Amino acid sequence: MMLLRLRLLWMLMILASAVAAPAREAERQRLQAARAPNVVLVASDSFDGRLTFHPGSQVVKLPFINFMKTHGTSFLNAYTNSPICCPSRAAMWSGLFTHLTQSWNNFKGLDPNYTTWMDIMEKHGYRTQKFGKLDYTSGHHSVSNRVEAWTRDVAFSLRQEGRPMVDLIPDRTKVRVMEKDWKITDTAVDWLRTEGVNSTKPFVLYLGLNLPHPYPSPSSGENFGSSTFRTSLYWLEKVSHDVIKIPKWLPLSEMHPVDYYSSYTKNCTGKFTDKEIKNIRAFYYAMCAETDAMLGKIILALRQLDLLQKTVVVYSSDHGELAMEHRQFYKMSMYEASAHVPLLVMGPGIKAKLQVSSVVSLVDIYPTMLDIAGIPVPQNLSGYSLLPLSSEPTKNEHNFTNFHPPWILSEYHGCNVNASTYMLRTDRWKYIAYSDGVSVSPQLFDVSLDPDELTNIAAKFPEITSSLDQKLRSIVNYPKVSASVHQYNKEQFIMWKQSVGQNYSNVIANLRWHQDWLKEPRKYESAIDRWLKAHTTPNTREEK
Repeated sequence: MMLLRLRLLWMLMILASAVAAPAREAERQRLQAARAPNVVLVASDSFDGRLTFHPGSQVVKLPFINFMKTHGTSFLNAYTNSPICCPSRAAMWSGLFTHLTQSWNNFKGLDPNYTTWMDIMEKHGYRTQKFGKLDYTSGHHSVSNRVEAWTRDVAFSLRQEGRPMVDLIPDRTKVRVMEKDWKITDTAVDWLRTEGVNSTKPFVLYLGLNLPHPYPSPSSGENFGSSTFRTSLYWLEKVSHDVIKIPKWLPLSEMHPVDYYSSYTKNCTGKFTDKEIKNIRAFYYAMCAETDAMLGKIILALRQLDLLQKTVVVYSSDHGELAMEHRQFYKMSMYEASAHVPLLVMGPGIKAKLQVSSVVSLVDIYPTMLDIAGIPVPQNLSGYSLLPLSSEPTKNEHNFTNFHPPWILSEYHGCNVNASTYMLRTDRWKYIAYSDGVSVSPQLFDVSLDPDELTNIAAKFPEITSSLDQKLRSIVNYPKVSASVHQYNKEQFIMWKQSVGQNYSNVIANLRWHQDWLKEPRKYESAIDRWLKAHTTPNTREEK
């Protein structure tokens, strides 16, 4: 009988312990969250990261980015993991490289139910709030954008964009040019004033801006892209016009074949005067100044609410903007203007006036956000926490076991580029491989000696090229990924073609490439038919 009682007592103790364990874990998370800082992430679109440090910082006044530099850490070599909106943001929200998320283009992103860093922070006691542009899940962007991405392997070149242009609002008092972004920023500030400041839990707030992405260009036709750089005199006066550089261009005949395709499909192979180019760049910089002011509104609100000293603020962008460098605008390129992004962090525990030269990328935001909150970082991520590079020595010292490798990876599989593209960036070298690594020649740039990236030295330094290619292949089997994307593009196009049925010829002729397509519609339809029937990688011959 005594033995039976002892067994019963033991079972009751085990049961009580099992019941109490979740409560203890919940209490531990509550106490941990109570000690954790608030976090605010502001992510813009198309912001060239080189504008956040010298000499790029001399061309336009960015007072709030400068404020973050003074009071926090700026990363001088931060890169997108895919230079286009949705794939880049999928990497940022998942912490995974693009070939792992399989976010191949602006139509294919993460599953809506994917567990992001914000979801994990909420689970660990954070109050969470998102405003503005997210764009990391599947199903968005225009039909034209999808079809252009799916058919990039077809042997033709068609202009898919309006010619880049400027649009000036001649008003020195016009501050709110991008009304939509300002309204979203106002909403975020209102939330801080009514909810954030009164929250009993730490909060994480995300604000996504559209600027300084170019504006739509309806003048280019029924289906139009975004090739208009719009600003007002108020913002244009923030630009130092005498500092604006007119970028050097290679002759069309000397351009890398993928670059030529990009330039042609972006409607940039025609003649541009120096004045046109300088205006496009000036207007873009003015749009960056307006973006900085929205970031400033968040910073000022935090300071007015006495939250700034309790909040880690992060600013970054999904990718950059070429602004006529390499005879292109938009992004979709591994050149610095397109792939280099801003990344600034300030707040409790973050070193002030620190510039970090290590190469980092947007996949690092996921583990960094968790590390800021004191949450264990999953081991399956592509990214690494940036706190070891930016925090005070006493902050989370015992957690720093995995330091960032001396390289970053970026990939591109979408429209305006007719081959899957892979960039391996180290402290000195930028290696760019294409497709299967054989059918398209690679590029190698010594960014320290050739910051304009005009001299491809891959053939001149075969040993360095081979070594970097081996390193790239150890990270990603890029020929296999390229083949998968090629197959995906065909399958998606066939499904779309079947969905439009008898309207196919009319629909495809009137996408963004309509001005070229309608001149010889049968020729371009035939090119697509040949591509669909082919079982091998398409050749590089193009029809215009």
